[in-house]
Amino acid sequence: MPTHAHDQHNPLERERAHLAASREALRAMRRDAEALNIADVTANWVNAEVLQGEVEARIKALADLAGTPLFFGRLDYLHAPGTDLAEGAAGENFYIGRRHVHDADGDPMVIDWRAPVSQPFYRASKKDPMDLRLRRRFGYTGGQLTAYEDEHLTDPAEDEQHSKLLQAEIERPRVGPMRDIVATIQPEQDEIVRAGIGGTVCVQGAPGTGKTAVGLHRVAYLLYAHRERLARSGTLVIGPNRSFLHYIEQVLPALGELEVRQATVDDLVAHVEVRGADDAAAATVKGDARLAEVLRRAVWSHVRKPEEACVVVRGSRRWRVPAYEIEEIVDELLRRDIRYGAAREALPQRIAHAVLVRMEQAGEAPDDRVQDAVARNAAVKAVVKEVWPPVDPAKLVLRLLGDAEFLAEQAEGILTPEEQKTILWAKPARSVKSAKWSAADAVLIDEAADLVSRTHSLGHVVLDEAQDLSPMQYRAVGRRCSTGSATILGDIAQGTTPWSTDTWEEALAHLGKPGAAIEELTLGFRVPREVIAYASRLLPAIAPDLAEATSIRDAAGDFAIRRVPAAELDAAVIAACREALAKEGSIGLIAADARLPALRAALDAAGLAVLSPGEETSAEARLTLVPATLAKGLEYDYVVLDEPAAIVDGEPDERTGLRRLYVCLTRPVSGLTVVHAAGLPERLG
Repeated sequence: MPTHAHDQHNPLERERAHLAASREALRAMRRDAEALNIADVTANWVNAEVLQGEVEARIKALADLAGTPLFFGRLDYLHAPGTDLAEGAAGENFYIGRRHVHDADGDPMVIDWRAPVSQPFYRASKKDPMDLRLRRRFGYTGGQLTAYEDEHLTDPAEDEQHSKLLQAEIERPRVGPMRDIVATIQPEQDEIVRAGIGGTVCVQGAPGTGKTAVGLHRVAYLLYAHRERLARSGTLVIGPNRSFLHYIEQVLPALGELEVRQATVDDLVAHVEVRGADDAAAATVKGDARLAEVLRRAVWSHVRKPEEACVVVRGSRRWRVPAYEIEEIVDELLRRDIRYGAAREALPQRIAHAVLVRMEQAGEAPDDRVQDAVARNAAVKAVVKEVWPPVDPAKLVLRLLGDAEFLAEQAEGILTPEEQKTILWAKPARSVKSAKWSAADAVLIDEAADLVSRTHSLGHVVLDEAQDLSPMQYRAVGRRCSTGSATILGDIAQGTTPWSTDTWEEALAHLGKPGAAIEELTLGFRVPREVIAYASRLLPAIAPDLAEATSIRDAAGDFAIRRVPAAELDAAVIAACREALAKEGSIGLIAADARLPALRAALDAAGLAVLSPGEETSAEARLTLVPATLAKGLEYDYVVLDEPAAIVDGEPDERTGLRRLYVCLTRPVSGLTVVHAAGLPERLG
């Protein structure tokens, strides 16, 4: 598989000319969009505003991102694909890139990677060439096209090998936020990316298998394939924390998608200000799915039996609906299994209808306006307030956590007395505003809010680092895609919360998506072979059912384990950081949270500029000090790992500690240096 560099006898100049022409065509497409005059097109100002917004979004989407290659591959077909398949293109050569670009005649110069005709770029092989004669990959340096590499898929004389340009792209030093992987997607990743919108997909992915990038590319693909549908219903990417969202936020714009909302689970359930924190025991009980039934009981416990008849006075007439009839209406609404608030809104209309029946029997001819007026009558309102009072979700949870008697009543047969005591506040709060709500409390309020009125469902939700969610958090996410689909991404071995999930089947059931397809990614592209093999020694202790990940990377990576006397630990860590800074790319110094103050002081004393997670690396500052608890989902070219024993000891139990260490060990792309004074965990010795 030859890789060609520049000389006058090869086609590189022609490819560069096509790149220049494609960039000019994209600029022309943007100029055309900017020149659109919509003054006389729309009937009213509302339509004009909407159309103007769409034009502005189109102009923004047509930006040529500096340093982002416009195309990264070329497909030469043996036969011309059908015109529908090739977006109206004729001929047999197609350039594959991040977005569609056409010339002045409308002929495609670059095909969007998501189009059907692009699929063989990711899927074709010697065994199944998919009608390709040649697949060409392009290499870029600083935004300039500098090399290409050809695979002749139908040539029996050419061996199938790993692409050198593909490897170089994977290993390219990382400075700044997460990159898209659109040029390096592998067949098993592509299958997940292009899976239909109808079903939920759960991706169990070992470190470095690209599961986060696969999830983001899947959103981009679905928006391409089902744009109108998802424009109406909406999409959402949910990440574990702000640092992580900041790290991934540039991926979708690079793929041409600017309008995807990103949030944490805490953002979704932000009904109250979170100012408090639970201990692990309380958070675990509050996160248990059984709390959903406790809350359901608590909400519906407000419905009371009517004691008196409802007497409606209209003019000189009095209309009486007896208590037993109101009770029948209430019972019928309870049987209907609708939201508490919807049933409460229906009750006055039902009582009013009973009055109208009496009016008709008396010879009157009331219409809908009369029914609405009766429903608003003070006597009807008083009955509704008494029988079906309004429920404020936050006040309900406030009462549940502050009133031992009310909690015991609602949790009887569900939570043990010890569990009830665990979640009861030691000092009940006086009001919703003064309460020191925890993150788990906010999820309970969200559950109660959904019992009162239905949560809006989106068309597609991507949930990353899903293994760390509690059952109640899964339910909160599931409500956001109850009528849509989801892509669930995670790794059981990286679960580091006391309530982290043990099986995806269990998690999917809480999410409301039982029976969803579970795909496993075990082929690593990011973590060097030696590093993933070393970290995988922990799997029997932390996730014995998972397959060990392998790496396609030929490079073993820089890998060193250094034991030093305790007094020299900080100095040895600083020396390892200096060694890493002598190389190209980003460096993450990962340490137990308790070790951060000492390391920050040592870094300052050494005069080394240091960033916090989420801050962008630059030529001036490439070293990030990362608390072990925030390392998940991040990646660095080189990692210096400080004192593994301290990371393990920083967690409430050994299994969680080893899982946290597994996460930290698997953050590097090119090299790992472990520096320790205390003994290593048994499996890593």
